Amino acid sequence: MPARPVRLTAATADPDDTTAAVTAGLAALRAEVELPVTYPPDALAEADVAARTAPDGPHAPGTRTDRTDVPFVTIDPAGSTDLDQAVHVERRGTGWRVRYAIADVAAFVVPGGTLDAETHRRGMTCYSPDGRVPLHPTVLSEGAASLLADQVRPAALWCIDLDADGEPVDVHVERAVVRSRAQLTYAQVQERLDAGTADDLLRGLADVGRLREERERERGGASLDVPEQEVVRAADGTFDLRFRATLPVEGWNAQISLLTGIVAARLMLDAGVGVVRTLPPADDRDVARLRRTAAALDIDWPAALPYADLLARLDSHLGPHAAFLREATTLFRGAGYRAFGGDLAVPAGDDAEHAAIRAPYAHVTAPLRRLVDRYGTEVCLAAVAGRDVPAWVHAALPELPATMTRTGRRVAAFDRGALDLVEAVVLAPRVGQTFSGVVVDVDEPRDGRVRGALQLREPAVVAPVTGTGPLPLGERLDVRLDEVSVPHRRVTFVAS
Repeated sequence: MPARPVRLTAATADPDDTTAAVTAGLAALRAEVELPVTYPPDALAEADVAARTAPDGPHAPGTRTDRTDVPFVTIDPAGSTDLDQAVHVERRGTGWRVRYAIADVAAFVVPGGTLDAETHRRGMTCYSPDGRVPLHPTVLSEGAASLLADQVRPAALWCIDLDADGEPVDVHVERAVVRSRAQLTYAQVQERLDAGTADDLLRGLADVGRLREERERERGGASLDVPEQEVVRAADGTFDLRFRATLPVEGWNAQISLLTGIVAARLMLDAGVGVVRTLPPADDRDVARLRRTAAALDIDWPAALPYADLLARLDSHLGPHAAFLREATTLFRGAGYRAFGGDLAVPAGDDAEHAAIRAPYAHVTAPLRRLVDRYGTEVCLAAVAGRDVPAWVHAALPELPATMTRTGRRVAAFDRGALDLVEAVVLAPRVGQTFSGVVVDVDEPRDGRVRGALQLREPAVVAPVTGTGPLPLGERLDVRLDEVSVPHRRVTFVAS
């Protein structure tokens, strides 16, 4: 089955009897996937000391450029406190200047220390309906290292100049101190843009975002607009599920991160050392299968039209289009990391490219939440400054891809299990009821049964469905909820 995008929104109330099953199930799931929950006392002690003393350390403000005059803002989902990025966009002649401040985690984590070892064990932050399991202790990730509004913070500051078409013409990254002026949500920014009340910074973000989307399409890159399943914790402690359509500003903001990752990858490849995010080209058989799916859904896909151009034309609010977009996620399997430098060969061609982006790409914009970003950032800082990459970075590079793969699988398993659990809890009282939804996936028949996946409208569930007759891909279908097992996190529908 295709992967299901899901946003796990943090809890807003203490658990009560109505959520006991979810609370217990999530605790069991964390143990099942061996998700680290508590920090070693030595790691917490290191984090506490760093939170108090890092400004006086080796990357202290006196060794940084003071950019507190730049009116940065952060743009994140509502309620976020682990803020990795702050952005500023302004006109520069006929082009643009993008400044992107990234939390400088290396100012707080001592290489080789207990905290460093713990971040390698965790790999990335894991978000859950009842909270989060952070990569770094919250005294750093939601405090001293987070780019919170009206706080002076150490940052790796990217300055990327773009021409009138949105292509980079100059790139610089340096250690700096910055101060965000405001913490904005996507909804707030979109509302201001739609109402015509946005300031120059936000209008510039939208303009650059659109330009970068155009350049992405020209490269043959693809961004999938698949509706997210969102687990929501209400004020009374109950859980619910809904589909959340993404806002245009989320795509424009993501393009700033993608731009930074693209220029970072080029810096590392030119320096001959670093770590890039890779994705192999789509298999011809998967593309052929997707063409058959398009035909079954009455979606016109001319033979000469690249799939990336087709994806840009689709509307995920339409049932057949949503089904096709979910199937299209199978084209983007096999993502990984490639480290290079020293005894590790520098990749070239397809080996260095992320097939969905259609360019070399690196993760450098979320170091509070993702381990690999700290290392990529250090390589880029060294490359621009014309100095050697730190020895601790070289030493860690060979094992980084395996570390990120291992920890990424663990977090993905938790995400899938958490969503399945909440779906089961929400639907448990409704066994035997009839629901209506859209068939979004169909497997090959076996044992006289046809199996697939159904996307319900209400509640926002994507679950297995079986039947003895055809499952009409992309069409509405009435189904009966046949079985729910909360302990096994399983929900099954049968075609009526």
